[in-house]
Amino acid sequence: MRSFRIGSLFDIPIKLDLTFLLVLPLFAYLIGTRIEPVSEILNEVLGAGIDVGAITGGPIPWLLGLTAAVGLFVGVVLHELGHSLTARRYGFPIDSITLWLFGGIASFSEMPEDWRQELNIAIAGPIVSILVGIGSYGLFVLTPEILGGASPELLGGTRFVLGYLAILNVALAVFNMLPAFPMDGGRVLRALLARGRPYAQATQQAASVGKLFAVFMGLFGLFALNIILIGVAFFVFIAASSEAQQVTMKAAFQDVTVGDIMTPVEDLHTVEPDTTVAVLIERMFRERHTGYPVVEVSATGERLVGLVTLSDAREVDQVEREAYTVADVMTTDLQTITPDSDAMTAIERMQEHGIGRLLVVEVPDAGGSFGEPRPEDGDLVGLISRSDLMTALDIVQQSGAVTPSNRPRTAD
Repeated sequence: MRSFRIGSLFDIPIKLDLTFLLVLPLFAYLIGTRIEPVSEILNEVLGAGIDVGAITGGPIPWLLGLTAAVGLFVGVVLHELGHSLTARRYGFPIDSITLWLFGGIASFSEMPEDWRQELNIAIAGPIVSILVGIGSYGLFVLTPEILGGASPELLGGTRFVLGYLAILNVALAVFNMLPAFPMDGGRVLRALLARGRPYAQATQQAASVGKLFAVFMGLFGLFALNIILIGVAFFVFIAASSEAQQVTMKAAFQDVTVGDIMTPVEDLHTVEPDTTVAVLIERMFRERHTGYPVVEVSATGERLVGLVTLSDAREVDQVEREAYTVADVMTTDLQTITPDSDAMTAIERMQEHGIGRLLVVEVPDAGGSFGEPRPEDGDLVGLISRSDLMTALDIVQQSGAVTPSNRPRTAD
């Protein structure tokens, strides 16, 4: 998501995704068009005593719609703060809270695997939403005393917004407790399942339930012509699949290092900077590789200077490929990793930078251990790619271990 920071609460950055700028006026419009029927419900259910005629004329419906929409998203922020502050209490750092198309997301640097911690973190958000609803209802009840002899427009509008937020925040809490992983109820389900089985297995089972609920939500939204519900169902299905895959990989790659999976340097195919792009592409098709480390050969040995991929080569027009060399198109801003890093770190770094491979570099420090790799200072010892990781994942799942005898050597 593309977002920008608007402030912070409890040292947690609050961000707005660009999609939020679309959904806020949409919610304001939808609420503004429903002032009369919602007011009648509030009068019947909560005894609001709203003069419907006073708040349905002129620009008042749109002002009330905007106020209620903003209040709703304030409640969403507080909901996510409930998750975040509870997680922080257990020592988990919070990257940010982001408002976007379907509400809010609290971004955790690390997810808890202790079922008690996850249970408490998951239920904290709905509890906050219920408290916000109760608080809104309390102000709703006190409004006639607070505003006294205010105009029917101000009194009715205030009671409308507060009553609307009271009901909606409680409804938000109830909806979030559906066992549709990765919604709050789904995380509660995973926590309860993880009491008696491995975390990865509990995640897979909770994700399956979540995807089933997503299908039902999508079908209901389709028959009800509710685009928002269809969108939520789509998000739940994709998110459940993604998180289940991440947890499965993390469990599979436990105690597996980059050095266990990488293609070692002696098996790598490399190119020199003065190789033409035409020759490079011909080699890629012949050797079925889409990325090569670029090494400069001298009397003192080989020095890593870059990385070139098929995407880099395709940027050159076909008629000009004889005139351009690898040095003209290669990437010199290299993303590297040490061989003793764990495999999940490699996956996360590839995802973070949107790349398909990492150069494995070993850099001795003054004490003889290995520090943060810098290509210009270290020795290239291998390359790890998405293909290596996926092949290793298959091996781990089938045999339970990655050993030198079955180590993948794709160098893709």
